Amino acid sequence: QVQLVESGGGLVQAGGSLRLSCAASGRTFSSSDMGWFRQAPGKEREFVAAMRWIAASTYYGDSVKGRFAISRDNAKNTMSLQMNSPKPEGTAVYYCAASLTSGGRGLDSTSYYNYWGQGTQVTVSS
Repeated sequence: QVQLVESGGGLVQAGGSLRLSCAASGRTFSSSDMGWFRQAPGKEREFVAAMRWIAASTYYGDSVKGRFAISRDNAKNTMSLQMNSPKPEGTAVYYCAASLTSGGRGLDSTSYYNYWGQGTQVTVSS
């Protein structure tokens, strides 16, 4: 059974930092694209960041570019999201996601991913 489990969420002050982790089990995702999304109450799920297996290319949503950093450890089947200088509008449930493939188009779309974690709450106080 494939599982993605996020951890590291909590309360953080605006301008601080927080690191989220995603642990995968049930299959290896070392050859897959993986990403982070977030969803605030009453809003659609929003793309945050993604990393391709091929060339380890990284991509970021405009709202987090320059402040967040995605990384992965294929040997450990884990992925992280370093959140620096988060903003109050970033308060949301953060989800990690994994695709069965790599290199396709639509990396910033929820439909690109096959597996999702249960989410971890991040609250950014002003």
